[in-house]
Amino acid sequence: MTIISQPLVSNGYTLSTVPERLGWLTPTDPHLPLKKLHEIYAEQGYIWFKGILDRAEILAFRRHYFTQFQTCGLLAKGSDPVEGLYSGGPVDRACVSQLFNEAVRWPEYEALCKTPRLWQFYTSFLEAEPHLLQRRLIRQNVPGEKNCTAAHYDLIYLRAGTNRLCSSWIPLGDCPPQMGGLVYLEGSDALGRKMEAEFSAKNAELPFAERISAYNKNMRKGGWISANLPEMAEKFNTRWLAANYEAGDMVMHSPYMLHAATVNNDARGRIRLSTDIRFQRLQDQVDPRWNNDWSNTDGL
Repeated sequence: MTIISQPLVSNGYTLSTVPERLGWLTPTDPHLPLKKLHEIYAEQGYIWFKGILDRAEILAFRRHYFTQFQTCGLLAKGSDPVEGLYSGGPVDRACVSQLFNEAVRWPEYEALCKTPRLWQFYTSFLEAEPHLLQRRLIRQNVPGEKNCTAAHYDLIYLRAGTNRLCSSWIPLGDCPPQMGGLVYLEGSDALGRKMEAEFSAKNAELPFAERISAYNKNMRKGGWISANLPEMAEKFNTRWLAANYEAGDMVMHSPYMLHAATVNNDARGRIRLSTDIRFQRLQDQVDPRWNNDWSNTDGL
């Protein structure tokens, strides 16, 4: 059984640990029949695949990534880059920012996102030729960083394309609960669909560019649903689901599934590294804003 060594905190709010408000993602064998995988995805709004990707490949990328940041003062002196041990400062923030912006264009990252195992899986799951959206995100969270991704569902940022897309969240290294991995609001795929229908009605009279924006006048700051995760669990009488993620795992979730992140309080001081990428059928409408590499100035 997974044990939380300390409470999970997100944007200043501490998640309740009572069983009615905090639970665990259910792992799924990626080798189950396709029909069964479709049933699980429809029922849960997510599938947590254990070991679907090659652990050695994931860790090799983690080592490569953090090796590039050694000159920025980000890593503890003398540490193995694959550990991603945070130095605690001082950090050359201009150096970190430059490398972070370049990383999504590295050939090593491109190869990771298009690893044959991942491509084969989506070809089977989508039952069509897959299309990987060009806008892909790498996220790194140093221990103690207070600001977290608040609760949201992905379609808020992808409204100009199909809703038949799948998000893949991939931990780039082991990520126990206290390291700040994603948490999912149980049963929230239906809730996200209801919310988006309501937003669509409110946004109907807005100009197109504003209607599809996650930041229009009907949305909350950042396109988020809420930063108060405990309040959400109470309001909707459900649980946040955490997990003990490992390198090689992947969570695939629907564009309506509500999720968020928590503070990295790793006792060993490791930096949480992850990537989130999105697949859809090649023939479906693509949100044109996602046809370019991620940039911190792209407005999404």
